[in-house]
Amino acid sequence: MHPLRLRMAWMIGLTVMFVLTQALAVAARTPDSFADLAERISPAVVNITTSTTVAGRTGPQGIVPEGSPFEDFFREFQDRGGQGDRPRRSSALGSGFVISEDGFVVTNNHVIEGADEILIEFFGGQELPAEVIGTDPKTDIALLKVEAETALPFVSFGDSDTARVGDWVIAMGNPLGQGFSVSAGIVSARNRALSGTYDDYIQTDAAINRGNSGGPLFNLDGQVIGVNTAILSPNGGSIGIGFSMASNVVTKVVDQLKEFGETRRGWLGVRIQDVTDDVAEAMGLASTSGALVTDVPEGPARDAGMEAGDVIVKFDGRDVTDTRSLVRQVGNTTVGKAVLVVVNRDGKTQTLKVTLGRREEAEGAAVPASQPMDDTTDAPAEVMILGLTISPLDDTLREQLELPASAEGLVVTDVDEVSEAYEKGLRAGDVITEAGQQKVTDIAALEEQIDAAREAGRKSLLLLVRRAGDPRFVALGLDE
Repeated sequence: MHPLRLRMAWMIGLTVMFVLTQALAVAARTPDSFADLAERISPAVVNITTSTTVAGRTGPQGIVPEGSPFEDFFREFQDRGGQGDRPRRSSALGSGFVISEDGFVVTNNHVIEGADEILIEFFGGQELPAEVIGTDPKTDIALLKVEAETALPFVSFGDSDTARVGDWVIAMGNPLGQGFSVSAGIVSARNRALSGTYDDYIQTDAAINRGNSGGPLFNLDGQVIGVNTAILSPNGGSIGIGFSMASNVVTKVVDQLKEFGETRRGWLGVRIQDVTDDVAEAMGLASTSGALVTDVPEGPARDAGMEAGDVIVKFDGRDVTDTRSLVRQVGNTTVGKAVLVVVNRDGKTQTLKVTLGRREEAEGAAVPASQPMDDTTDAPAEVMILGLTISPLDDTLREQLELPASAEGLVVTDVDEVSEAYEKGLRAGDVITEAGQQKVTDIAALEEQIDAAREAGRKSLLLLVRRAGDPRFVALGLDE
């Protein structure tokens, strides 16, 4: 054979072998059936039935108007039906899974919340009562415990961070009260947030319906990588958009519930907001990464020297991309740990050492609405600046806005509805306490900051605005 033809044949052969190898590899990762896996792990999946006492009705409300001649008739009818004003029992169904041979069971908090009795039904039909060890409404996780005479079959958690979009997963549980059921699908998306501070959901198209709540989402190794929690549906049934709380969140919660009966999350002690493009420009930042500190009440961060206007860019050695990432990093850090926090302040980075407090304790403490500021003596008349009609705070305005006597700044009395300020949410009653990251107690100070920003070539000015005590930064464009 000609050498060139021989070389071409050799190359074609290698290509065919490569394609066959890849095809075989894909086939090896795609099971012909999930039956063996389901049979192995199903004994650890449980159905949960809860019972709650509901107060009885005192009369036929909503059926006939009060005082109607038919009121006695309907009351007698209800009494004959066994209802009347007596308490009633209400039942609900959910799912869960056993995580240890001594009987610890994980489910959703909303499955057992408010329940008087909790009954666990195992795959083989055995039923055992359960007690609540602890709950965490923020992640919708609950830890239960049953007492069994023998060791129980259980499953282990896997690393949810290794789950990739497109990976096979199977969901198990008790959908619509029909009993044990298995559904298969793939990981549709990662890192979904619904409404909670600590949300980290895996989205899947594996069928999840009412009653699946609290059940496990497995990978093909039989490890739990998520707890089925919610669905997105216009009609209450599965349309292929389900959400499972990632196991790497759940395991931290479960460990704390098992040890303390409650969660103990780290607390930094700051109010924060995301860094938007206009805020980054106003502050001279190179990017929008980080979390912008809007307020530092009494707490760990203030003790460490953190200030409003700082941008947190690193926490405990990890980059901070936005407020959500910072909240999760802080919450997952041990209470009492001393961590290094890198902030951007006035264009330079500073490293602060913060000893974290406990969030659950801090949430019960009052947060000051505003910080004491320097007294002001002059009170010029109202002026309009940047689409805002503003006036320095005086005792009359403080009383109208229910502000403490120590509150200082510039109060917004009106906003031009066609201005950028109105589009960005500023309204009458807002109080401007800082401009260009400097305190402003009179109109002259604000004008100075506007001039300084223009001289520095800034296109916008950063304002710290408080509404009902809640602070946020707003960047307003400067007129040419």
